[in-house]
Amino acid sequence: MLKKMLHGLGIALAVALAGTALHTSLTKGDTVFAGKRPSTLGVTDGRLSPPRRSPNSVSSQAEPADAGHYIAPIKFTGSAAAAMALLRKIVEGTERATVIAHDGNYLYAEYKSRLLGFVDDAEFLASEKEGVIHVRSSSRLGRRDFGVNRDRIESIRAQFTGEKAR
Repeated sequence: MLKKMLHGLGIALAVALAGTALHTSLTKGDTVFAGKRPSTLGVTDGRLSPPRRSPNSVSSQAEPADAGHYIAPIKFTGSAAAAMALLRKIVEGTERATVIAHDGNYLYAEYKSRLLGFVDDAEFLASEKEGVIHVRSSSRLGRRDFGVNRDRIESIRAQFTGEKAR
């Protein structure tokens, strides 16, 4: 009897999880896994917020010795305005990305995972003087991201340099 009850409970739980995953993948709005938008986003004294202490956050403004968090900025030539226009085109062309703010040399986008709707925050700040776009990409929830934030920035970098080369 207990075995049948546990089996039934297991099936009910699996169906509930499958339903949640399906609902989340089809939902346009926020999910329970989206978390709250951090209040620390944006530029302060010419800098983006530091990366989170957890390993699911990267920043070009972290200390280079911090290999877990540091990622190189994206280099550009020409004007910051042209670089940011290209960057925005790349971000908007990415699946499940939404540009939330773009003001001059700053761009903020949210990336939503396909299955459960986890949200990552990505920020970009162009410095015409340095000829780079500083980046920060961080998961809102959890501790691990299996390298998703780092891979995202590297993919954007590859597209940016590939587009520029054409």
